[in-house]
Amino acid sequence: MKLRMGLQARFLVLMGVAMLVVLALVALLLNRQEQMRREVEGVSRQAMRTMIGQSLRRQGEVAVTQLAAGLTNPLYYSDLDAVGALARSAQAAPDVRYVIVFDEDGKVVHDGSEDIAHYGRHMDDAMAKDVIAATALHTQFDDRVMDVSMPIMIGQQRVGGVRIGYDMQAMRRLQEQSVDKLRSRLDTLGQRHVIWIGLLGAGLLVFGALSLWLIQRLLVRPIRRLAESAQEIEAGHFDTTTTADGRNDEVGDLMRAFDRMSRSLARHDREIRRMAYTDALTGLANRLAFRESLDERLAQSDTRQLALLFADIDDFKRVNDTLGHDAGDDVLLECAHRIESAVARVGGEDALLARFGGDEFVILVQGTDDPHDDVRTLATKLAEALVVDLGAPVEVQGRQVFLGTSIGITLFPEDAASGTTLMKNGDIAMYQAKVAGKNCFRFYSRAMNQAVERRVHLEQELRGAWDRGELSLVYQPVFRLVDGAMIGAEALLRWRHPELGFVAPSVFIDVAEQSGLIEVLGPQVLHAACSDAVAWQKVRKDPEPLFVAVNVSPRQLRNGDLPNVVSACLRDTGLAADLLHLELTETAVIGDELHASALLSELRGMGVRVWLDDFGTGFSGLSHLRRVPVDGVKIDRSFVADVLRDPDDLALTTAIIAMAHSLGILVVAEGVEKEGQYAILRERGCDFAQGYWLGHPVTVDEFLQLRR
Repeated sequence: MKLRMGLQARFLVLMGVAMLVVLALVALLLNRQEQMRREVEGVSRQAMRTMIGQSLRRQGEVAVTQLAAGLTNPLYYSDLDAVGALARSAQAAPDVRYVIVFDEDGKVVHDGSEDIAHYGRHMDDAMAKDVIAATALHTQFDDRVMDVSMPIMIGQQRVGGVRIGYDMQAMRRLQEQSVDKLRSRLDTLGQRHVIWIGLLGAGLLVFGALSLWLIQRLLVRPIRRLAESAQEIEAGHFDTTTTADGRNDEVGDLMRAFDRMSRSLARHDREIRRMAYTDALTGLANRLAFRESLDERLAQSDTRQLALLFADIDDFKRVNDTLGHDAGDDVLLECAHRIESAVARVGGEDALLARFGGDEFVILVQGTDDPHDDVRTLATKLAEALVVDLGAPVEVQGRQVFLGTSIGITLFPEDAASGTTLMKNGDIAMYQAKVAGKNCFRFYSRAMNQAVERRVHLEQELRGAWDRGELSLVYQPVFRLVDGAMIGAEALLRWRHPELGFVAPSVFIDVAEQSGLIEVLGPQVLHAACSDAVAWQKVRKDPEPLFVAVNVSPRQLRNGDLPNVVSACLRDTGLAADLLHLELTETAVIGDELHASALLSELRGMGVRVWLDDFGTGFSGLSHLRRVPVDGVKIDRSFVADVLRDPDDLALTTAIIAMAHSLGILVVAEGVEKEGQYAILRERGCDFAQGYWLGHPVTVDEFLQLRR
């Protein structure tokens, strides 16, 4: 039986010997030598610092004691010449920075100079306070000087004192000189150790060379062969074979296992690529596959134009929210089939289609050699077909769902030179199609970039605007037409930016709605309006308290948490529920009547009043008012503006008032700016009105003053 010396055993033997030699002869000696050197140098430095410091302190105390004794009579008799002579004599001593003789009040009598520049000045340095207060020998230190002071006494009477300052740098220089000598001695000893370590290192080099030769023969060569095979596999050549050369050790086992792995990878490569490049739900190409194909087309395209269509299904989220994600998947499959059919019918043979994620699809079409059939015309035909096909109702769970699509189109090379920029431009154009009303298409233009950048900047500035105090509420009074009494006020949000100035509500409210910021701003506005309403109730007690009307966005309504938010605001502020009126646009309510009806019924059950805002501008109908529980409607200002000169607007306004009253619903007219409008609305039975003729929006302080 042939004995097997495994690679692991060989490696462990070599490494064990190497580790023993390195640890025993090199690492231990060097580490220990350096450690001992640091310890000796540190201990010596500390000992010398202590010894020199004590010596300097004793020297200073003796000197200041002798000087104080010699200064007693000259200071008592104010003999400045004698005082100066003694001070200069003391100042001439080594390492003395200053000598100061002072009187009992801490004023300088002599500083050892010829002209006594500081004579009569009160000592105000950092150590002076302790020096003046000292009644005996006193020593204190800082980073630069050691100050030794001694009061000068005649009997029990203190006539002054003297202080000597010693330079600490001298002590440090002496200390460093001693440490340098010690370091030199240690360096000499270290050099001897290095010689020995060099000899040991030479031995290690010989040993290392032998070890490297063995490792090269037994380990490196086989691993290099495996690495070359791995590079072949990485390049896509999965049929690479690796021979073990009859080795009966772990490397041989590894090489044989590597050979089996390469054959297995070749079998599964086709399945892996299919999974990596295909969307699991629709079976279309996914984002990764499309990007690779797009980059390849852009690299190959020299003269032909390309058009990228970025399609997003409109209001798809509503399907998931109302019917569930399973129904949403069914709708996505149907949309994918319709898009695939339209692309096959209109897009041409070279068209690429992929699901980019969620409800987004991308299509790449290529122009032909026919000059009359350029890529722009082809993209327009395909976009028109997609709008028609996806605008048709989708049957899901026994219900018809109407969606539509918004499509952005961008061209290569006119609009972009890279795939990333092309995708970005398509997304921007798609967003503009949504802004334009959805279910349509738009071509990219450079002006769109600027519009998107402005909108992004506006969104960034809007974040935190409430906390910075840039957003505020104003209140427009609402009056009853029968007797002209003020019965409430509508809360309106205003934004005054420090640089942009006054930003129109129609602009920033839309940004807040699209970005989702309205879900943060909405509760803040509601809470502030309820608090202000409580404040103005306290100004004057009326038999009929004033209500406050607050607008609620469609996004807040779809969120489903609106009743909890309203309940929390009423509880926190203490406002009566019947004094809070919530205003919702009719398009927001009609979009999902079942969901909206449930939420509005819950709000009305709390006592909150619900108004339908901008009534008449959408797809209003009596059937909607019957199915959606509301307390009143607000006639849009566009009807009120022409009620005096346009018979049609007068007829529509009269019909809305009559229709609402027949259902027991109150009516508010917006935008009353003329006395004639007020009179005709009162004549036709309108209940309430608001507008500039009746009262401009005012701040809460102005509204409180109006109440008074």
